[in-house]
Amino acid sequence: MFVVSILVLVNISFSGTEVPTTNKYEIIKVCPLVASLPMEIRHIRKNLRRFSPAMASPAFGIALLLFCSGAIAAEEPKSSILEQVEDYNQDDTLEQLTSVSQLRDVQPSDWAYQALRSLVERYGAMIGYSDRTFRGNRPLTRYEFAAALLQVMDGIQLQIARGKKAPPPPELQVLEKLTEEFVLELSLVRGDVDAMTAEIGELELTQFSTTTKLAGEAIVGVTGIVSGDENIGDTTILGHRTRLNLETSFTGKDLLATQLQAEGLASLSNRTQTPEGELAFTGDSDSNLKIDKIFYSFPLSNRTQINIAASGMEADDFVNTINPYLDGDGASGAISRFATRQPIYNLVNGTGVGVTHTLNDKLEVSLAYLAGDGDNPNSGAGLFNGAYSALAQVVFQPNHSTTLGLTYVNAYNRDLETGSSNANLFAELGLPVTTNSLGIAAAVEINPQITIGGWMGYTAAKVMDRGDANIWNWAVTLSFPDLGKKGNLAGIIIGMEPKVTQSDDNLENLGIEDESTSLHLEAFYQHHLTDNIAITPGIIWLTAPNHNNHNHDIIIGTIRTTFRF
Repeated sequence: MFVVSILVLVNISFSGTEVPTTNKYEIIKVCPLVASLPMEIRHIRKNLRRFSPAMASPAFGIALLLFCSGAIAAEEPKSSILEQVEDYNQDDTLEQLTSVSQLRDVQPSDWAYQALRSLVERYGAMIGYSDRTFRGNRPLTRYEFAAALLQVMDGIQLQIARGKKAPPPPELQVLEKLTEEFVLELSLVRGDVDAMTAEIGELELTQFSTTTKLAGEAIVGVTGIVSGDENIGDTTILGHRTRLNLETSFTGKDLLATQLQAEGLASLSNRTQTPEGELAFTGDSDSNLKIDKIFYSFPLSNRTQINIAASGMEADDFVNTINPYLDGDGASGAISRFATRQPIYNLVNGTGVGVTHTLNDKLEVSLAYLAGDGDNPNSGAGLFNGAYSALAQVVFQPNHSTTLGLTYVNAYNRDLETGSSNANLFAELGLPVTTNSLGIAAAVEINPQITIGGWMGYTAAKVMDRGDANIWNWAVTLSFPDLGKKGNLAGIIIGMEPKVTQSDDNLENLGIEDESTSLHLEAFYQHHLTDNIAITPGIIWLTAPNHNNHNHDIIIGTIRTTFRF
């Protein structure tokens, strides 16, 4: 009776009648028949799982083959067979189920429930998506069907090769008829799969590591400084910042990040005599290669991410700095350190731990504690006896186009690394300094081509036994993604770098007072020559540098070229 039913169905497929594309629920009703088959087909090609849920398991594949050949719509070929196959399952991954009750969109009252239950429990069929849905109404194409047929045929061959009993002749006759019906699709799919298998094999032989990816980044920048001040003068420099990033994953969800860095472009403050206008990719000039950063990140739960840093972890490694497009850590986006991210984030760096917890789709909370000399056992160092920073941040996204953030940082012997010399009290005085900083930030996507953002930051600083100072900074940003070409970016930033707005008399006697207000004006355009090469001309104009109107304006121009490999 079973074979007769199958042959009738197969005869329908060869009747020449066009039948619209079927869906998975219509296909699955043959599953009780499939469950009675004496054969056990195993997966041959794991990469076929990417193509379609129809090919996710041997049981489901044979169900398709033995029932629905007459329900596959004849379609015009696309430019790529695999493209048509992947259309069915573009962005989802399949997941192994242990019970059909795990499927959220299948109920015991559904007419296909028992068939699905048989597939899952008897054959371990991988028929569910990662969100625990079956999606039985999604269509199936002839190419997907052919790929499933190919999988079953390979499984039968393997079964025979292992000395197991072959399927009975009636079932082999059914497969033979189906093979004749789909001979063209089979040949095309087999050719593409074999080609892809060869490419995967070649990649496995030449890959850097089975657990680690290696990525490189090199910035080559030419920078010119123009000033009317005789003590600064005009100068042009050329240098680089090169990074090698090793990203290792042991579980597929964790990340061990190791960053090697060599800096060959010295800080501009040596010439400009102020931290204002510092570029985001300057640093040392010795080009020595060293471990700049190493940290391990892993999920504690679906909503909680833990980051443990052995060295060099920065705020942008684990929190949202709420500066989309502009915060590219010097390699992309803004060209200056000030415009890259809100200055209070520069207080956060070192060894320690950071935790990010997502409360819901709109609210995220982050906490962190990082020590500046956590690896140093000497007096006045270590995790708790030296420089440190503690961060707490709340990010609220009321909708997909708006992000709001509130950030608090308590720090000891850490500087803002931007603004006037007076605003960086620890570097300026060399005395113990504690700071409490508060920042608010926002970013709003007006449309896909325009994003407006900005921030305001306040720092209450206390120099031990000397007095207190108030430091403010603010900025307004405009980003224009995909301007002129997809992947390109233009940006405009206007702001005030950190400025001492008030200080106690004792600090004023030490010269800690900013008499004027300097504006930071910045514009850049990032153009992608290729996917791996981007060139970014940019300009920074500082009025009253160092927040002192006795100083002549400074103009800094740069051409940054970023290579990724």
